[in-house]
Amino acid sequence: MNIKPKLTEAQGAVETSTPVALIAAPKVMEDMASAMSSSTEQASQGLGTAQAIANKGMEKAMKTTEELVAFGQGNIEAFMKSGEIWTAGMQDLSKQVAATAQANFDQTMSTFKALTSVKSLKDAFELQTGLARAAMEKTLAESGRLTDASFKLTEQAMAPITARVTLAVEKFAKPI
Repeated sequence: MNIKPKLTEAQGAVETSTPVALIAAPKVMEDMASAMSSSTEQASQGLGTAQAIANKGMEKAMKTTEELVAFGQGNIEAFMKSGEIWTAGMQDLSKQVAATAQANFDQTMSTFKALTSVKSLKDAFELQTGLARAAMEKTLAESGRLTDASFKLTEQAMAPITARVTLAVEKFAKPI
């Protein structure tokens, strides 16, 4: 006896004739899988390229930041050095002014002592005239010397800052 049930006519038609869509389905699926794989690979490559560009940009930004910090530290050092030069120079100038003032005071005191022992008005007048002339000559000579020393001090104190400005122009004026 036949255990197998009898197929209906419709079922027999399905079994005996396979539609074209069912035959092409594995090929379509294979093509879709290939396209998806290709797209995924391209996206992965694009992501890798974007990440490499981002990393390169970040490295460049970090390097630039480090350079700016180092440049700023150099500026602070230049200002400190300039201040040290200025302070030392002003102390020297102050000592020179004090020494000149002391010398003028000593000369004035010696002239006044000499005035107390003069015998005539003419001698007193000559002592006063001599004191005034000497004071004027010393004042002119000292003011010229102090002016020159002040200009030199200013140049020396500004040298570290001028060097930093020159470096900044050289470093930042060129295109990146």
